[in-house]
Parts: sequence; C-alpha cells; structure tokens
Amino acid sequence: MKSAHIQHLYNRVGFGISPKELARLSKKSKKNVVNELFISSKKTTVLSVDTSFLKGISFKDSKDKNKRKELQKISRKKVQELSTAWFERLNNPSEILREKMTLFWANHFVCENKNILYVESYNNMLRKNALGDFRNFTKAVSKEAAMISYLNNKQNKKKSPNENFARELMELFTLGKDNYTEQDIKESARSFTGYSYDFKGQFNFKKGQHDVGEKTFFGKSGHFKGDDIIDLIVEKEQCARFISEKIYTYFVNENTNKNHVDEMVEVFYKDYNIENLMRFVLLSNWFYADENIGNKIKSPIEFLVGINTVVPYKIEKPKQVLLLQRLLGQKLLSPPNVAGWKTGRNWIDSNTIVTRLRLPSVLLNNAEIAYSEIGDEEAMITDFKKRKLRKKAFIKVSADWNSFEENYKKESNKELVHQIITSKINSGTEEMLERNQQLSKHDFVVQLMSLPEYQLC
Repeated sequence: MKSAHIQHLYNRVGFGISPKELARLSKKSKKNVVNELFISSKKTTVLSVDTSFLKGISFKDSKDKNKRKELQKISRKKVQELSTAWFERLNNPSEILREKMTLFWANHFVCENKNILYVESYNNMLRKNALGDFRNFTKAVSKEAAMISYLNNKQNKKKSPNENFARELMELFTLGKDNYTEQDIKESARSFTGYSYDFKGQFNFKKGQHDVGEKTFFGKSGHFKGDDIIDLIVEKEQCARFISEKIYTYFVNENTNKNHVDEMVEVFYKDYNIENLMRFVLLSNWFYADENIGNKIKSPIEFLVGINTVVPYKIEKPKQVLLLQRLLGQKLLSPPNVAGWKTGRNWIDSNTIVTRLRLPSVLLNNAEIAYSEIGDEEAMITDFKKRKLRKKAFIKVSADWNSFEENYKKESNKELVHQIITSKINSGTEEMLERNQQLSKHDFVVQLMSLPEYQLC
C-alpha cells in the first residue's frame, strides 16, 4: 500500500503514524492494512477512574443536602479526572480505530453529566458499541442514566409527556430535520414514558409511568415502547443515509459526494453494522482520492494528540490539560450543547489559530501561555503591556525527544516535511522551509507543526 495512503488512513482513523510503523505497513496490501486496524480494535478496554468514594453511599445519603453537596463536588472532580484519562488514552491508544470512533460518536450521541458513575458508564457504552450494531447502539443510548437525565426523559411520564429526547432522537441522532412530523414526536415521547434509573445509574423501567395506550408512529399503530420506536426509525432508509453522511463528513470530506454516500447507504441499510460500513469506506478507492487527502481541519483533540504522535509529551498538571482543550475550543466530556461541536472551519477563529500556531512551542520548548479571563478573547500573546491584563501560566511539560530521535533518526529535514505535513504546501512556505534546512531536527519539527498547513490532515 502506498505510504501517502497509509498516512491518510491513520490521520483519519487515528492521529498520525510513526515512520517505523509506516515502513512496516507499506509492505502490506490495503486489505491487510485495513484488516489489522479492525483486528486491533476487536476488544473494548473500558475507561475508568477510582469511584471508591461512593462505596457505602445510599439513596438516603443523596437526599441529605450537605452530603449531596459534598458528593457532587467530588463527582465533578472525578469527571475531570475521567476526561484527562480519556485524553491520555487517545495519546496512547491500543485500539486506535475504536477510540477514534468513540470520539466520533461522542459528538453524535451528545450528552453531558456531572455524576461520575453516569458519565463513565455512558463513555464506555459509546466505546463498546462504536463498531457494533447501530440499532442496538441507539437503544443502549436511550437507556443510559446520563442521556435520560440530559434530555429530561426521567420527567417523561404518561400524564405529562416530555418531548425532549423524542425530538433529539430523530433530529440529531437518527433522521435529521424535516424527516418526521410533530405528531411523530408526540407519539414517540409517549412510547418512551417510564424510562428512569436508580441512584447508581442502572436503567429502571417504571411500568406505572408508562403510557400503555396505542400510538401511531410513521403511519403504523401499536402499543409501542421505546425500543419499538427505534426499530421503526431504522426501517427508514433515511436513517442509514443520515448516519452515512455524518461518517462521510467526519472521515472523508466535509463536502459530501452523493454517489459515494449512496454506496455507503446501500451497505449500511442491509444490517446497520457499523464495522461493515467502515470497512467499506476504508477499502474504497475514493477514500484515498487526492481531493480527500489533507483537506480536513483537525479538531483540537486531533491537533493535540497529533503532536504527541510526533513528539510524545506529558502535561504534568491535569488541570492544564483541560485548560488547553478549553483554549482550543473542545473540552472532552463537556460539549457546548446537544448538537455538539460545530466542526471544520468552525474550529478556527482569530484566537484559536494564534493558539494553535504557538502551541507546539509551548508544549515542546517550554514557552509561556497567556490567556484572558474573558472566554471570547482567550489567546496566547507576546505584548508585555497586554499581558498584564491576562492570566499567564507555564505549561509544565516533559517532552520525550529520545522517542522522537529514535522514530525519526533516518529522516532528513526535507523528508520530515512530507512525514509531518500531508496537505499541499504553498510556495512561500516551501521557500521558508528550504531556507531553514540547517535547523536542528528538534527546531525544524516544531516549526513544521507551527505551520498553518499542519492544521490540516
């Protein structure tokens, strides 16, 4: 398989690839390279943090105001700990494709919660189902405590139905706007009545709160429950199309190609098997077409983890991991709203581009980061007078330059360019890089990762 195609594949289903791994895979066929990705992601390694502080805590304790406040405070810290653990997992993934798919689904089945048990369960449910059956996946999502709480389905009872989950299920999770009626939402909401959970987050179906009456949904009538609604939704080809388009814009190109999506729909609609769909995409010739290479703006997480793939680094203070994510506009486990993060060009504005271009130096050369307390003006700055108006911090980082040297010892600075940058390089940048060939390999690679072209993959 061509080296450039392997780089593209690993940029999209992972966060880059080392020269050693690239050389190894270059001897294999496309089918074998892709197959290896799926084999390495067969198992699911759960992500967890220590929740022993909840041992012995009862429902009664949760009703005590002071104890509840204390539990909530600890739980919020644990959620941040889980977020940091997830970032570490992404930096050192053994199940590369599964982890990238988990990241994708987290911005599809969007959810947020402050209870560590619910958040941990939800994140691992995404991970477990990331390459599985979409129908069962959606049913699992509907029964998670984090989602039931997030979209108010616990308040959805037969005498006072709440339509939040029913609406988002169709608009954001399965069909897209204008593919259902307001009446469908009402009937769907009735079907999901009675969904609840216990203190520890286990799903609890409360029969007494469920509307057992007949419902009519998409022209079919019956005494539907939530799972029945999901079964009826996936019967529609539009559901397979909606998910195929989402996957295409994330893994292939933000501008969808109708013919390619049609091919994906044909594959996916047969059985809603996510692994089969992803295999089809990654083995398709069009996935490796020139117009699909180096055209995607990296998300903040892809950017941060991508730097780590080149030069492994560790941020010593967990809070600073979260700070950097916040400055770049994507804090894990903390989506902006139920629609999730807007991707593509939305990742970049006048502040975040400055942050991105300076970040390799901050992480790898111990540069200083300064930022505003006002969210919409956060950026790194160099002006001393302005700096007084802003908070500043040194991001304490240990960079593993030995690993970099080991991985890139055979690469000259000229070869490093094509190893690190996969998008087209403009002539002005090429001239600048040519002038800087004499730089040390360390300085040269930091310069490469500080280029606008490095923002693309």
